[in-house]
Parts: sequence; C-alpha cells; structure tokens
Amino acid sequence: MEGPLEACELRPWVKEVHKPIWRRQPIATLQTFPAPTRTEARDPIKRVVRGAWKAGATMHLKKYLLKGLHRLQKGPGYTYKELLVWYCDNTNTHGPKRIICEGPKKKAMWFVLTLLFTSLVCWQWGLFIKTYLNWEVSVSLSIGFKTMDFPAVTICNASPFQYSKVQHLLKDLDALMEAVLGRILGPELSQVNATTALNLSIWHHTPLVFINEQNPHHPVVLDLFEDNFNGSASSSPAPGRPCSAHRCKVAMRLCSHNGTTCTFRNFSSATQAVTEWYTLQATNIFAQVPNQELVAMGYPAERLILACLFGAEPCNYRNFTPIFHPDYGNCYIFNWGMTEKALPSANPGTEFGLKLILDMGQEDYVPFLTSTAGARLMLHEQRSYPFIKEEGIYAMAGMETSIGVLVDKLQRKGEPYSQCTKNGSDVPIQNLYSSYNTTYSIQACIRSCFQEHMIRECGCGHYLYPLPDKKKYCNNQEFPDWAHCYSALRISMAQRETCIYACKESCNDTQYKMTISMAVWPSEASEDWIFHVLSQERDQSSNITLSRKGIVKLNIYFQEFNYRTIEESAANNIVWLLSNLGGQFGFWMGGSVLCLIEFGEIIIDFVWITIIKLVALAQSVRQKRAQARYDGPPPTVAELVEAHTNFGFQPDSAMPGPDAGAYRREQNPPIPGTPPPNYDSLRLQPLDVIESDSEGDAI
Repeated sequence: MEGPLEACELRPWVKEVHKPIWRRQPIATLQTFPAPTRTEARDPIKRVVRGAWKAGATMHLKKYLLKGLHRLQKGPGYTYKELLVWYCDNTNTHGPKRIICEGPKKKAMWFVLTLLFTSLVCWQWGLFIKTYLNWEVSVSLSIGFKTMDFPAVTICNASPFQYSKVQHLLKDLDALMEAVLGRILGPELSQVNATTALNLSIWHHTPLVFINEQNPHHPVVLDLFEDNFNGSASSSPAPGRPCSAHRCKVAMRLCSHNGTTCTFRNFSSATQAVTEWYTLQATNIFAQVPNQELVAMGYPAERLILACLFGAEPCNYRNFTPIFHPDYGNCYIFNWGMTEKALPSANPGTEFGLKLILDMGQEDYVPFLTSTAGARLMLHEQRSYPFIKEEGIYAMAGMETSIGVLVDKLQRKGEPYSQCTKNGSDVPIQNLYSSYNTTYSIQACIRSCFQEHMIRECGCGHYLYPLPDKKKYCNNQEFPDWAHCYSALRISMAQRETCIYACKESCNDTQYKMTISMAVWPSEASEDWIFHVLSQERDQSSNITLSRKGIVKLNIYFQEFNYRTIEESAANNIVWLLSNLGGQFGFWMGGSVLCLIEFGEIIIDFVWITIIKLVALAQSVRQKRAQARYDGPPPTVAELVEAHTNFGFQPDSAMPGPDAGAYRREQNPPIPGTPPPNYDSLRLQPLDVIESDSEGDAI
C-alpha cells in the first residue's frame, strides 16, 4: 500500500464484501417471531421458527458486542497531558484545581501541599486497613434470665475396679509390688516372706532402680533385684547394699531395642515412683482384657447409687446412662440427653436440684492402683463426652457436698477472627470419640491426636484412649518397647505443639461454674438409724453393712437462673473502616467517594492510552518487517484494481536502479481473479437496512 489514503479508499469495499448476508436482509422480518413456548417446541415447524428467533437474537447481541469492542479500541481519545489537565480542572478535590488555575509560584506551593496531604492520607489509610485486617474482637458480657436445662451429671467411683474381681489378674503384680516396697523400706520394715517366688518377667520390661548420686559425675545405678535374676527374689536387700530410699533416688528404667537404648525417669519421691510404675504395669494387663470383662469387674449402678431424687420426682440407677472410662471404670451419666429430652430445672435452689446418696465400697478398692477414696463427678453439656479426669472434681466420703451451679455461655466468632470450629469437620484429626455420638470438643481432639501419634510412633494405641479400627492396644508381649516409646512421646514438646496447633476450640461452649460447700454427713446423732435404713435398702439386712468411710451425699442445683453470655464481636467492622477512610480523605483532601471514582477512571484511561500506543507500535514494527521482505515497493490500490481488469498490466518500478530489471523479471503475471462487484447506486433498499455511520464503523 502507498499510504493511509489508499487504505481509507479500500475500507468501504472490504466492508461491503465481507458484510454478512443477514445484514442485507430486512431486520424487521427477524423481529416478528415471538419467543416459543414449551408446547410449541414439540412441533417441527415451530422448532424452525424458534431457531430463527434465536438466530436473530444472537445477531443483535453480536452487533452490540462489536460496537462495544470498537469503542474500546478507540480509547479515551486524549494524550497523557490532555487527560491530566482535564482531571485537574474537573475533579472535586481542591488541590489539583489550584495547581492548574494559579500562577507559577502558587502552582509549585499547591503541588507540594497536595503531594504532602496525599501522602498523609495514604499513610492513615494503611494504618486503618492494617488494623482492620488484624481481625481483632471485642468481648461483651450480657446477663439473661430464663428456665434452663439441667446439666448432664457424670458420677464415677475413685476406684475403677472391685479388687475381688480383678485380684486374679493382679496377683503376680501385687506380689512384685510388695517385694519392691520391701526393698525400698529396708529389711527392718519388710513383712514379705523371704521365700516368696516372684514373676520377674514383668520386672524385666520396666524395672525400678536406685540411683546413687553421691558422686554427681559418676552416678551408680543399682537394680532393686540385682542379686536375684534367676527367677526368684527375696524381700531383703543384698548383703552390703550401699544404698536405700533415703540416700538414693528411685527411678524407672525404660529400654528399647532389646535393652540397647535405655532412659531413666526420675522421681522426687518413692511414693510417686512406685505408683507410676504400678499404674504402667496394670495398664499393660488391662489392655489385654476384653472390654465386656472390664465392665463386669467395675462397680455396678445398683451398688453405687443408693438413693436419687430430682426435684420432687424420685429416680434410681435406671435413670443413668452407663459409660466405661479407662481411668475410673464404670461411670454413670444423669440427664445425658442421648435417648430422651433433657430435663429442665423448675426453679433455682436445693429442693429443685439433684440429690444423690452413693456407696463407694471403699473396702473393695484395689490397694496399689487407687490411693484416693471418694466420688469423682463432672457437670457438662448434653451429648458431650465427659473428660472427668481432667475436668471433674472429688466428693469426699462421709461428707455431704453441695454444689451450686452458675452457667456461662461462650460464643466465639469464627474465621477470620479466630480458629474456632463449629462441629470439628474442618479439623484434620480423626475424632476417636465420635463413636460415642457426642459433640466435638478440644479435649477429644487433643487425645485423639495423641493416640494418632502413639500408633504412628509406637505401632500400638494406649489403653486410656479410644482405639481406631484394626489397631491394637499396647502390651509387653506384642510390643516390648511400648513403655519407652510412650514415655518419650509423653514428654515430647514437638508432639504437644503439633496437636495444639492442629486442634481448634469450639465456637459455642457452655461452662458450669460450681460453688462447693461440704459438711459432715451423717451426724453422730443420726448415723445409727441412717446406716440401718440404707443397709436394709441395699442388702435387705438388719445389720449395718455401710459405714461413714464409704458414703457420699451430693446436692447439685442452680444457684439462680441468671446466666452469663460471653460473646465475641468484631472490634473493627467494615462500617468503621469506611468511616475512618472517608474521614481522613475528606479532612486532608476535601474529597469523597466520587473523587475516588474519578481518579479510578483516569487510571483506566491512562492504561488504555498505553495499550493503544503499544498496539500501534507493534503494528508499525510488523509493517516495517513486512516491507523489508521485498526489494521493490508494494503495489498500490490503483495497481491492484488495474490488475483485475487488464491481465497484461505490469506495474512500473518506482525506484529505478540496477536491480529494477531483475525485480521485474522475478514477478510472475498476476493470476486472473474475480473483479469487485459493480454495485448499482440507484438500486433502492428498505429503510431498516440502511445503517448509520456509527454502525458501519462498528462493523
């Protein structure tokens, strides 16, 4: 092409040649078809009409899209300088106007002031946005009054099993424990027969040792039975033994890999050492017993619960739901809400609460496993698992314990304000307590996480936590290194932090604040007839079979119906953010939201101008590269038209030179083509076909 003039002359011809056929037809004929209904679509003729209607709608949409694309290609129509001057002259902010209207000195002054105040506004905006994105919360406390559901009450005996039923399982362990106590106390206090045969297979896994630290640099470790490793041991110490409990520390030796790797767990008291050691060995034994047998070895509900009264209604052990807890054996839950609706409390006060009389059966406690006598109880929400070891309280035997209850309801905000969860579905830890059909709690998550680490690191699960499917509890026979692994995992900070990081608090929680008071029960004046009546009701015996050391009386009631709701709310919401952003912008710049929209519009225009310039630059580079491919100039539009009508036409060389002849020789005769159509300018067309200039440009 020779230049822009020839291109402009060629454009109408190209537009007319490539115009779609439907543009030359009357548009009114395509607009006469109404939208077809579902019944019309069943007829083939109506389906054709429906297709024509859709085609017409598609054509109209395409036309409007082409118009919009053409407007975008045009751009704002200004240069950078013109656009900036227009913005400063028309914006509602005060500073830019003064930059345009004032003299040179004031222009400079107003430019500095505008730049300074703009910087201040941006700095203030950054602070407010940062504060908003911190997702801080404010805590509000409100007090309400209404009739409330009575909490679920879980009651356990301090001893998990009856010694008369587990004695056959603990026989060898108890004998070994008595021998250990004899070694610790010394020969003068030992009461164990010296000829007693001991089963030391348990001892070899996790023995107790003396550590003599008289020389801190070279401590001496002595096994309590180092003189009897052949199958039996006497309770008296070895002759000339240089250590005793008051001169040495008692520690537990934990070994793995067939005794090649050993660690020592030290204790400050021998009482703590032997208690922990006995509990660890008992765990190994009970982990191998089926759950049904463990339940049968615990305290049954009819023996534990002697009397029950809720408000004015009598109740008994059948109103309690049994659940087995590894630490406390058989536990019983009142008003758990699993199968029946939760019981409401009619009024606050002792006479409207729960009254219980429990028989602990302290005479049948396991001597070395349980050193505490009494009842363990906990108040919690309905359908929640009772973690009674961590959250429960003790009620003393021979006492009447009154517990006044106040309710606190916690409502936390979720993401992004806190990491709480509503039901635990977004926690990456399998909830092992879900088999009880209970709600999510952070205690359940932490213990499930520990059991998961225990199975992964040690190959078996701990007896105190629920077990996943197809896994086994740890025991010395199948997993001889489990005690060493468990002890290392128990004190591992990495494991603890991992579980705390993975688990989330519950967004909605209810806490029961208890006020506890105690008194001696029964009194000396009334204990005779009370124990007679209770013994008669329990054993149908005329003799007194109950004593003060095994009886616990409980009174659980609401102190008042006022409950407190502790609720989190957003400290900085979107209204606060917009108010502060607008206030700073209006104070420093005298602007509003419309000013920001104007500024955004200018930014978009700047971007479009840049894009159009880049596109134009790319096109010019492409044209230069295309022209560089030929030695001569490209043919003009007139030459192209002449070539269509005169087959023997040859264009003249515009640049004569030594290579011009070669250039003409290399050109082949033009291939005959179809000439442009000769349109009849006098032909009439319908008015709805004649297009406006804007529509033609859009096409």
